[in-house]
Amino acid sequence: MIPNARVLVPLIVLTCTQAVNGAETAFAVELGTGDDSAERVGFRFDWAWSAKWFTEGDWYLGGYWEFGGSYWDAAGGRTGNDSLGELGVAPVLRLQPHQPIGGFVPYVELGVGAHVLTDTELEDKNFDINFTFAEHLGAGFRFGDTGHWELGYRYQHLSNAGLGDDNPGINFHLLRLGYHF
Repeated sequence: MIPNARVLVPLIVLTCTQAVNGAETAFAVELGTGDDSAERVGFRFDWAWSAKWFTEGDWYLGGYWEFGGSYWDAAGGRTGNDSLGELGVAPVLRLQPHQPIGGFVPYVELGVGAHVLTDTELEDKNFDINFTFAEHLGAGFRFGDTGHWELGYRYQHLSNAGLGDDNPGINFHLLRLGYHF
């Protein structure tokens, strides 16, 4: 078992219990660029939590589970590997207003999750193991007549958190287009 699993597993289970009650879902596609010449295309499926915190003012804190995958493409570099796939899951906290502002619902969000890579090497990076953690900070807005559409930006960092011998990590700038059901 990975270090700190005794802390992570109960936290994930507790967060999952918040996501069960008739939640809104969303599907998103994302495009981005990473360190060196890495490019990324992916999809995400979001499942909103029913829980909301700090609801007294104009804004509130909510969240969702994000499940997804992506394909990374880069030059071969010294490792000779120019592509890999990624699957991940993350709880995401999102701060947003109760009501639209000028027809838009802006938000800021923070997510931390676990990801599995199909390969341990990409371009000049050797990730050493297939398991990574990912953190992202994002901002964007929902829009449209019923607020079903979403456009956002994310800065995401992935690394193995020192679980492997090597830990070069990789950073991505991502644009996300989503639709809420």
